[in-house]
Amino acid sequence: MKKILITGAAGFLGSHLCDRFINESFHVIGMDNLITGDLKNIEHLFKLENFEFYHHDVTKFVHVSGELDYILHFASPASPIDYLKIPIQTLKVGSLGTHNLLGLAKEKKARILIASTSEVYGDPLVHPQTEEYYGNVNTIGPRGVYDEAKRFQESITMAYHTYHGIETRIARIFNTYGPRMRLNDGRVVPAFIGQSLRGEDVTVFGDGSQTRSFCYVDDLIEGIYRLLLSDYVYPVNLGNPHEITIKDFAEEIIKLTGTDQKIVYKSLPVNDPLQRQPNISKAKELLNWEPTIDRSEGMRRTLAYFQNLSKEELYKSEHRDFSK
Repeated sequence: MKKILITGAAGFLGSHLCDRFINESFHVIGMDNLITGDLKNIEHLFKLENFEFYHHDVTKFVHVSGELDYILHFASPASPIDYLKIPIQTLKVGSLGTHNLLGLAKEKKARILIASTSEVYGDPLVHPQTEEYYGNVNTIGPRGVYDEAKRFQESITMAYHTYHGIETRIARIFNTYGPRMRLNDGRVVPAFIGQSLRGEDVTVFGDGSQTRSFCYVDDLIEGIYRLLLSDYVYPVNLGNPHEITIKDFAEEIIKLTGTDQKIVYKSLPVNDPLQRQPNISKAKELLNWEPTIDRSEGMRRTLAYFQNLSKEELYKSEHRDFSK
């Protein structure tokens, strides 16, 4: 049985990755410090013999006993609410955490895939974004702590590949949505759904003409699985190329939830990207991968998940301990 370490295991993407690799008959070690993750996302796995969980911060030394075949590094705050509240921790998990896990991969002779992001492109001047585009990032702006953490993460990963011969993979992940997102984490999909289900006005920042491309989580997990098992070491965009304006998306959510909210507009946050659309030609060619779940079906599944939340969960605010 192959053994895989998944960091950020109790988070949105990490928990879905745990499910996938359990289903592929891997022995899965989940690791998370639970600053933004939630054990509810993986509690169904605790009874399984081929799953174990370590409550650990990867910015500290990481030890795993025995052999290890693969590492998926998905430990990082990923929503603006989180990384604006904990900027230092965000920078540390992208730098120190990645360094520790690359060292572990070197020791164990394991293949490691790191979760990068479309945010490395910043507010792009090239559209759609290809892997060859270097980006337009404000290093000292409020989003820089996340953007630069991920850019450094890519750099040190390639350095370990080049100088130590480590088997590395880099996934540049575009906007992804689905069950287990935190309702109040500030990202577009749960924010719009939560506001609609609570009967609140739907908040759009800017004039709503900025665009995003939303990929359903099952499609993304399939792409990550294929990339990990591929022979390609350079960054690969993984996302859905079907672009939509935020205003049109807000109207879609209101229609989907059957509510009658109005859209209200607020100032656009600093350095918020105006366009976001992946060019996935590489993923199609190298991985034979592209999304198969259209937005209407993906949103139906996601809405069903949020509709099953208790009233307490639907109305509670984020009160997380970011002091650690």
